[in-house]
Amino acid sequence: MQVRLFSVNTFGVNCYVVYDQGQAVIIDPGGPSQQVLDFLKDENLEVVGIINTHGHADHIAGNAFFVEKTGAPLFIHEADVEYLTDPKLHLGPQIRFEVPESKADRLLQDGVQIEVGDASLTVMHTPGHTAGGISLVGPDFVISGDTLFKGSVGRWDFPTSDEQDLQRTLLRLSQLPPATTVYPGHGPSTTIAYERENNPFLTSIKDVE
Repeated sequence: MQVRLFSVNTFGVNCYVVYDQGQAVIIDPGGPSQQVLDFLKDENLEVVGIINTHGHADHIAGNAFFVEKTGAPLFIHEADVEYLTDPKLHLGPQIRFEVPESKADRLLQDGVQIEVGDASLTVMHTPGHTAGGISLVGPDFVISGDTLFKGSVGRWDFPTSDEQDLQRTLLRLSQLPPATTVYPGHGPSTTIAYERENNPFLTSIKDVE
C-alpha cells in the first residue's frame, strides 16, 4: 500500500491518494486538482472511494469535483455527514471558501475496513476537532486529518469540537506502534514515536478516562 501526497487549495491541505494493486482512494480532496487526476491516469488507478477525515470546508471542497470525475462513492463518518451541506458547520463562509454540496454514499463508523486492492484501511473514530473526525490506519501509517500534527493538534473551539474527546483521541493515537508514520491534514509527516516524545499535547496527557 502506497501513499502519495498532494497539496491542494490555498490552505495547503494535504490530500492523499492511497493505492494498492490498481485501486485507490482519495482522502481529503480540499479542492479540484488536475494534478491528482493526472496521477490517477498515469498510474492506471481505479478510484474506489473518496474519504473525508472530517467535514471542514478546506477538506471537502473538492468532493463534488472528484465524484463527478471518478464516479467513486463518498465516505464520511456518520457524525459529520451534515457538514457536507451545512455552511454553519463546515465554515466555508467564514474562510471565504466555496464548498459545492456533496452527498455521502457510505457513513463510516469506528473499526470499519475500507479495502484498497489487496490491502485495507481501518477507520479509527478520532473525535475532538469535530464530532465525526476519523483517522485511517494502514499497515504502517495513519492518516490523521486535523487531529494530530507534527508537534501540535487540531483546534477544539469549532462547532461539535470537544477538548475531552480530543484528549481521549490523542491517547488512543499515541498507543499505535511507535514506528507508525503519521500523515496529517496539514504540514509535514511525523511518527508516533516522535510525537510521544516531543508533542506537548501528547506528553502532557493525564487523567483521561
